[in-house]
Amino acid sequence: MFTTKFSDWAWQNILVRIAVSLVIGVVIGIDRGVKRRGGGARTMITVCLGATMVMLLEQYLEEIYPERLDISRIAAQVISGVGFLGAGSILVSGHQIKGLTSAASIWTCACIGLAVGIGFVDGAALLTAMWLVGVHLAPYIESRVYRYSRYMTLYVEVEDGKAITSVSRQLKDCNCFVDSFYVDKPKAKGQHFQVVVTLRIQRKMNREEFLHILQGIKGIVSVDEI
Repeated sequence: MFTTKFSDWAWQNILVRIAVSLVIGVVIGIDRGVKRRGGGARTMITVCLGATMVMLLEQYLEEIYPERLDISRIAAQVISGVGFLGAGSILVSGHQIKGLTSAASIWTCACIGLAVGIGFVDGAALLTAMWLVGVHLAPYIESRVYRYSRYMTLYVEVEDGKAITSVSRQLKDCNCFVDSFYVDKPKAKGQHFQVVVTLRIQRKMNREEFLHILQGIKGIVSVDEI
């Protein structure tokens, strides 16, 4: 059963909320920093404490001006506004997108800060624990599941348009189901065509064997699974 004793407007509870918010921000930030990811300790501490302060301000205004303010309005602005901060950690590099987990972590940290700020300390602590377990356990589960998956996303560099046609023909000959096929034309002379394709191979076909077949196509510069 969750407690509500930290929701009372008293200086002891306010101190506990701020301290818990600081600790949670440190824990999440260090977890990201150890893995050399975006959103380190300083960022997470700032976001979590800022969100906590917003909820403390809302409760303070409710105490001063009872039934005259919508206590949820400022919190809603934090949840939507922190998305711009998270967007700054998303990087698009060539055929890869990095920083989505960092952006989601910043947003989640803000939500946890809001919960702590209003006094829902135990719920925030439980969510932090579950979040840490999830982000550390998920990669191991994904690696085992993806090992048996028939779906592949490939990044292919080809010399010219004829090689793209050859790739499409080979996929058809291998009875692959093509989910998406994106071609990025070269922006300067001497550069190669870039193809990103998501497909499903036949169950009887080996993944390494399939990649070897594609690499043997004339005009293929490189084939990488992403």
